[in-house]
Amino acid sequence: MARLTHIFDFLGLRRSTVGILFMVILVGMGERMAERFLPIYLLALGGGALSIGFLNGLDNLLSALYSFPGGYLSDRIGTKRALLVFNIIAMCGFMVVILIPAWGAVLVGAVFFLSWTAISLPATMGLIARVLPMEKRTMGVTMHSLVRRIPMALGPVLGGLCIGVWGVRDGVRAAFVGALILALVGSVLQQHLIEEEPRETGSDRRSKSAEKNPLRLLRLMSPLLKRLLISDILIRFCEQIPYAFVVVWCMKTIQAPVTAFQFGILTSIEMATASLVYIPVAYLADKSTKKPFVIITFVFFTLFPPILLFSQSFAWLVFAFIIRGLKEFGEPTRKALIMDLAPEDRKAGMFGLYYLVRDVFVSVAAFGGAFLWQVGPAANFLTACSFGLFGTIGFAVWGDDLSKEAEKGGN
Repeated sequence: MARLTHIFDFLGLRRSTVGILFMVILVGMGERMAERFLPIYLLALGGGALSIGFLNGLDNLLSALYSFPGGYLSDRIGTKRALLVFNIIAMCGFMVVILIPAWGAVLVGAVFFLSWTAISLPATMGLIARVLPMEKRTMGVTMHSLVRRIPMALGPVLGGLCIGVWGVRDGVRAAFVGALILALVGSVLQQHLIEEEPRETGSDRRSKSAEKNPLRLLRLMSPLLKRLLISDILIRFCEQIPYAFVVVWCMKTIQAPVTAFQFGILTSIEMATASLVYIPVAYLADKSTKKPFVIITFVFFTLFPPILLFSQSFAWLVFAFIIRGLKEFGEPTRKALIMDLAPEDRKAGMFGLYYLVRDVFVSVAAFGGAFLWQVGPAANFLTACSFGLFGTIGFAVWGDDLSKEAEKGGN
């Protein structure tokens, strides 16, 4: 029992964080079972290519717009209640798709469930920051990131089995039924395991501290957090400019194109690489400053596009996707740093604001990447790399971790 307690403590596992992880697995599993097959479902319902494009654009837009409301509601009513609200919203979207087999209904339902991760992430990060001491926050965020990989890997497999048994139309709806059941179970476990917040930081204080005006909250963002945000925007430009064209490059453009199965292998290599580095890096980051790990992450983001440009065979693509997996090297550390730099009484709201600002700007990169691809793959990949260089150098020069004085002040 003592050894088990030590392992739980090392991994930053508390009753509330375990409740969060169950929610991530169950609700995320349902989301991945169904959501990944929406494009073919739309086609089966007669939606056409434009409906697929609208769905993709809706996903990017809602991911940006939902972040701040998710953080505000968590600060306003508490993490436990906010997460229940978010789950109910997602379940309403599942019900719409299950009950109405029409492509228009799919788009309406998608408004409710498509960005569950985006709307729930600020509340999740706020809870981790509340229940874990500062020296364990990176490990807590890392466990969240690691567990998220489970539904990402298994969800599409289960959804694919549903389609294989019942066909596209009935199979996708069956996957949504499974998503609804898993979300219900996840909500029950989450409400049972997540502990209520202490009364002194409860609703009275929260209702006064929660800020619904993002412009007012932006003024409370510290200079250190603003520098991280600017660098992160540049790094995400580096990621998103070539993002949609990676599969095109691998399967259509290079001298020895890979098959769909081989591309799946490359994706698995990327995920496995990310999973292997999560816990060791979190342990080291919690024992030292976070800045070096964030810089290393930004370096891997920057290296991927030019390495991909020179990868003309499966063997070289394996190396490129290992580098792509290593970009997760310090991603949990970056999220933990955001929480460290956010005001104590507005952590969820500030996290949501950070992602709102970042993703609104970065959504431009997806459109810009298409124009650059028309010029040529080299223009796309090298432009992405240049944004990465600016972001990495900028954070290395002007970014910083918390000062000792800030740590003592609790901010």
